[in-house]
Amino acid sequence: MTGLTHLNDRGEANMVDVTEKSVRERSARAASCVRLNDEAFSLLVAGNIKKGDALAVARIAGIHAAKKTAELIPLCHPLALTKVEVDFDLDPDEGCVQIQTFCRLAGRTGVEMEALTAASIAALTIYDMCKAVDPGMEIGPTRLLEKSGGKRGYWESGVSTKMEVDP
Repeated sequence: MTGLTHLNDRGEANMVDVTEKSVRERSARAASCVRLNDEAFSLLVAGNIKKGDALAVARIAGIHAAKKTAELIPLCHPLALTKVEVDFDLDPDEGCVQIQTFCRLAGRTGVEMEALTAASIAALTIYDMCKAVDPGMEIGPTRLLEKSGGKRGYWESGVSTKMEVDP
């Protein structure tokens, strides 16, 4: 097989060989949302979740997850990220914690999976911290918002979000 593919000559899954790709600055932004009931949302906003500061723990979990993406997602390349950001916007009208993540590096492959992993793990951490109050929380949608730096240049989902991450 030729070109970038996860399949080898025998049709078996392998990690893509990116040796020949150029080192470029690459970045990606992803988002997720956790919807909570009124009681859980109020406790979260007040910082009164019994397990502690859910947003602080979720931020650290998201950053850690981005750095460990290659250990979690088969066939992902281990990357030396130069920036990982996890931010939250609390939307009381929707009872939603909006999560946005940003990842950047100078490398041969993109960071979309790292940004998506950070958003997913931050959302799951909020769930874990708040589940005693609201086991029926809803997570999602989780999606890629934008990416840049690859061969195809800049891509944007067209989905508007309430918060902006400062790259």
